[in-house]
Amino acid sequence: MNFKPIMVLLAAIALAIPASAGAHVSLHPNEVPAGSFATLDIRVPNETDNANTVKLAVQFPPGFLDVSTEYMPGWSAEVKTGKLAKPVQTDDGEVTEGVKEIVWSGHGDEGKVPPGQFLNFPISTEIPGKAGEELAFKVLQYYDNGEVKRWIGPPESEEPAPQIDVIAEGGVLQDVAGSETAPPSPSGEPAAGAEASESSSSDSASKGLGIAALIVGALGLLAGGAALLLSRRTT
Repeated sequence: MNFKPIMVLLAAIALAIPASAGAHVSLHPNEVPAGSFATLDIRVPNETDNANTVKLAVQFPPGFLDVSTEYMPGWSAEVKTGKLAKPVQTDDGEVTEGVKEIVWSGHGDEGKVPPGQFLNFPISTEIPGKAGEELAFKVLQYYDNGEVKRWIGPPESEEPAPQIDVIAEGGVLQDVAGSETAPPSPSGEPAAGAEASESSSSDSASKGLGIAALIVGALGLLAGGAALLLSRRTT
């Protein structure tokens, strides 16, 4: 029996397992207190081999009255608004429109995300909603080869929409995005929630090592079986 094709197949599967856990567009931090004024990073990775990300369109869930974008060399941001279903009374008066979408467009050499790299698109806003709610942001990622990645699916899908979990007022901003870690704070200290993120990352790494160990064990058993069969055939 020729065991070489089986061995090659299993080795390919083993190599493909780590690669399957690709990065997604994500929000950091992603546990934010209701009513807080927060700065969120929309983290956008480029998972292609030969194209640049040159445009990003982020659709906002209802309730965002005002959003500020950070100045980014090479990028321009267009904030699109629409009428609210019901006007909102604020300290500055009645608000009748809310943010529906922000579109970032890249210009020149600086306005792109090259293959294998990522870029944060920071926004500052007041978080709407109540504790326990999940706010999903549908994202369209445009490449200069015409490809469009649609990050609009549920959390368990291959292209999930990034989301934040709204926690109780007065709570602490936390980053609990699985294998993604919180960006460092300006002081050099870990950002709030980074410890929880690192713990989650360690769990993911342990699971990956466990799977790799099982595959290595299976390869060993196959190799042993092949050697035994060859030995019997020779005898």
